[in-house]
Amino acid sequence: MTALPTDALAWGALALGALFVGFAKAGISGTSSIAIVLFAAVMPAKESTGAMLLCLILGDLFAIRYYSRHVEWRLLARLAPWTVLGVVAGALVLDAVDDAVVRPLIGVILLALLALQLVMTYARRGREGTPDLPPLLRHGASAATGTAAGAATMLANAAGPVMVLYLFLAGFTKLQFLGTMAWFFLAVNLFKVPFSVGLGIVDWSTLLLAACLLPAVALGALAGRAVVKRVAQRQFEIWTLAMTAVGAALLIV
Repeated sequence: MTALPTDALAWGALALGALFVGFAKAGISGTSSIAIVLFAAVMPAKESTGAMLLCLILGDLFAIRYYSRHVEWRLLARLAPWTVLGVVAGALVLDAVDDAVVRPLIGVILLALLALQLVMTYARRGREGTPDLPPLLRHGASAATGTAAGAATMLANAAGPVMVLYLFLAGFTKLQFLGTMAWFFLAVNLFKVPFSVGLGIVDWSTLLLAACLLPAVALGALAGRAVVKRVAQRQFEIWTLAMTAVGAALLIV
């Protein structure tokens, strides 16, 4: 059973992490990676993964409330079977592989993908993006992204940066990006719950902890929505990619 924090400093770190979760879901993605670090700093690694999962689901619900009309269902349909495969694979190895080993590897991969994103952004400079992948990346991109996102989210709740890079390479607007991310992660995170319960990383005490952190998630979501309304598409992409890089670096450290 998950032990609830007993001191104010731990609760403060968890509340700040929950605020970052809400902000990432409704505003600038990538800050949830900072939350992963904060949760892991005050809780055992696997218990922190379970607590993060429930907070992420709360954040997903806020994001769907704000951006549900902007989802790209066709893209989600392409990703779905591969994401299921990735989640199942991640669940199978979670007991055998310490996520402290997996997270640095994910961080290195994300930094490599970030470099690719910057190259692609430079190559298409001056042209309007469309919600479809460049021909060079189209074949196999859905399979690779879905599998990687499913495995990363099951092992370390770290699939956000994978999807950030995929959707930006597809040329999505900020509202398409946020709406598609919201529905993707709500479905994936709910799918993960039975696996997490079976592995013992989600229980009634985890649910109580997430309920206590709900106000912080809500505050972060409100702040994220306010920021999205005030930034242009270009600034949104820059800040999202910057936070993705920070999150990847934190995973490595």
